[in-house]
Amino acid sequence: MERKNLWSTFDERQLGELEAVSDKYRRCLDKGKTERECVRTAIALAKEAGYRDMKELIRKGQRIHPQEKVYMEYMERAIILFQAGEEPIEQGMNILGAHIDSPRIDIKQNPLYESAQVAYLDTHYYGGIKKYQWLAMPLAIHGVVIKMDGSKVDITIGEDDTEPTFVITDLLPHLAYGQMEKKAEKFVDAEKMDLVIGNRPLGEDKDEAVRKQMLHILKENYGIEEEDFLSAELEIVPAGKARECGLDRSMVLAYGQDDRVCAFASLFAMLEEKKVSRTSCCILIDKEEIGSVGSSGMTSKFFENTVAEYIALSTEYNDLVLRRTLANSKMLSSDVSAGYDPMYEEVYEKKNAAYLAYGPVFNKYTGKGGKSGSNDANPEYIAALRRIMKNAGVNYQTAELGKIDVGGGGTIAYLMAVYGMEVIDSGVAVLSMHAPWELTSKADIYESVRCYHAFLEAEF
Repeated sequence: MERKNLWSTFDERQLGELEAVSDKYRRCLDKGKTERECVRTAIALAKEAGYRDMKELIRKGQRIHPQEKVYMEYMERAIILFQAGEEPIEQGMNILGAHIDSPRIDIKQNPLYESAQVAYLDTHYYGGIKKYQWLAMPLAIHGVVIKMDGSKVDITIGEDDTEPTFVITDLLPHLAYGQMEKKAEKFVDAEKMDLVIGNRPLGEDKDEAVRKQMLHILKENYGIEEEDFLSAELEIVPAGKARECGLDRSMVLAYGQDDRVCAFASLFAMLEEKKVSRTSCCILIDKEEIGSVGSSGMTSKFFENTVAEYIALSTEYNDLVLRRTLANSKMLSSDVSAGYDPMYEEVYEKKNAAYLAYGPVFNKYTGKGGKSGSNDANPEYIAALRRIMKNAGVNYQTAELGKIDVGGGGTIAYLMAVYGMEVIDSGVAVLSMHAPWELTSKADIYESVRCYHAFLEAEF
């Protein structure tokens, strides 16, 4: 099938819209380097667009009427937004679902120690990373510390030019001959990926004086005691802002674009909706990178419980209405796809690969090998989506995640399909996926917003 590079299809008006979307997107990435930050950013944007907190409606016993906009936040780590349609809810919703967690490095619960008069924080990586990519680069700490009295201390260190950054050290080449003979998977010992945070002793040069200095700074600047690490959620991420990339400024280079590029594109489309026939829903969820487990992941009851609450606020609730609502819904699992990289062409099958600037990608299935672990979308649903995209003038492409038996991956699609709803993966092609800095095309981001907008307005 012939597909066009999107840059040749945009008129001046669209190019202006594209740059506005890209600028807004980069600002959202800078504000949202953790799940909690993404949720806070989403709530702020939702309130500006007229969304109300469902928890407040529940407390006040208020109802949801057609075209009203509401959201439900959960543990500050996930959020679901709804716009009430004119049709009965049991006829189903149009759902966009993306995850807002990204591969990173977490700080352990008992992290602080000193060795050779250098202070470190002990770490444990999160999600699928190439460990060597995180060495010898500026890093920042984002997160929260919850003290025993329940008070919360928000932490962000390393992003402002006036703040210090941190680093995980690498071994110099002159001494690394043995290291470089190892396979990439074993090249770096995960237990040696500890964060350097200081070298200056407190007072006289006595035992653990550097460690004591770090505790002094934490107490003075943040009111944190060492035991507060036990109830902390601190994430190590690349320091620095999302940047335009290329002489032509056609791309975005940033941390966390898997899957925040789809999350923010979905959110933008949701917030732009004026009037919908079917109820619209946007899910921004946590824990996908480690199997969607936990109370804030897609395997939890958060989504199902929230839909039940929504039904109770908008009509007369019973379990059959909930089951019909879920089964009759249609969903785009908004997740990124592996962009074709000519530097590594041997792992792609070219005619079934995703290309930068060719539009949002529909992946009929993901998984690996014999489609293991995938949601294999029905052709009837794909045909309906083809009609929707054609009528909306949206350019798109289809792809698989690399050659058969080379690799694979998963999304939240199969978890939503258990309700009987139609689901397909749809997202943005990414280069250097799961690396500290990932690459996307502005054209794909803009066209994905248009794709998601067309989907939310569709009448199935």
